[in-house]
Amino acid sequence: MKTTIAHLKKGQRALIKEIPTDVIPLKLLEMGCLPGNEVQLLQTAPFSCPMYLNINGSHLAIRREVAAEIEVQIL
Repeated sequence: MKTTIAHLKKGQRALIKEIPTDVIPLKLLEMGCLPGNEVQLLQTAPFSCPMYLNINGSHLAIRREVAAEIEVQIL
């Protein structure tokens, strides 16, 4: 089973390992959601969607479905 951003708990950090570019919106890639970058889960909305993340200093909110596609290695 692969670990994804959707598996992170509040405050947990991870390194992005792999991103399927056919599923992930280009805007996320442009904002720094790239392999090798660090991601931290800051907060989740009710029902865990959207997820509020810090990726290399940029704060993003992404859907849980998108987060489940981004493979990470927990630090």
